[in-house]
Amino acid sequence: MDHDQLLSDGVDLAVSTIRDTPVERYDDPTPCSDFTVADLINHLVFGLVLARCSGTREPWDPSWTADSPAPVLDGLPRSEWARAAAQEGARVVEAWRGPAAWAGDSHMGGATMPAAVIGSMMTGEFAVHAWDLATATGRRAEVTPGLGEVALEAMTGMASMGREAGWIGAEVAVPADAPAFDRALGVAGRDPGRSA
Repeated sequence: MDHDQLLSDGVDLAVSTIRDTPVERYDDPTPCSDFTVADLINHLVFGLVLARCSGTREPWDPSWTADSPAPVLDGLPRSEWARAAAQEGARVVEAWRGPAAWAGDSHMGGATMPAAVIGSMMTGEFAVHAWDLATATGRRAEVTPGLGEVALEAMTGMASMGREAGWIGAEVAVPADAPAFDRALGVAGRDPGRSA
C-alpha cells in the first residue's frame, strides 16, 4: 500500500472540496449535526494542522482545544480559508513524504501512537469529512477504491471509541458487498445514500 500517495489523495480531496465550497454556503447545515459548513471546514483544516504536527513530530500548542479556530484560519476572512487550507494541505503531504514519517511513534491528541496508525487514521478522516462537506453543499466526493479501503480501516478502528465519546453516531447498515467507502461511511454513522 502506498501510504504517501493515499494520504496525498485524502488531503487533495479535502482541500479541493473546501476550495469549491462557495463562501455563501458557510452557514448551511452539514451531516455533522453540530457543525455548519464553516465549522466543518475549520475542523478539517485543524485536522490538517494536527496531521502536519504528527508527521513532523513537532509539539502542539497546549492551548489548542476542539473549540479553537484552526491556527492557520484564526483571524482570516472566510474568503481566504480555501487558500490557507491548500497551503496547509501541501505542508501535510510534505510532512508525511517518505518511509521515515510512517516509522516509529508520533503523537495525536496528547497520546503517543504508531505514526502509521495516525497517518492512516487522518487519511480516512479527510475522506469522510470531505464527503460530509460535499454532501452538505449538494456535491459528490469522488473517492478512489484505495482511499475507500483506508477510510474503512480507519473508521472501523476508531468507531467504538468515537461512539463512547459521542463524536461518531450509530452505525448505518450498508450491504457487505458495497464499495469500501460506502461501508466506511456506514461505520462512521453516515448514510452513503444521503443527498444534501
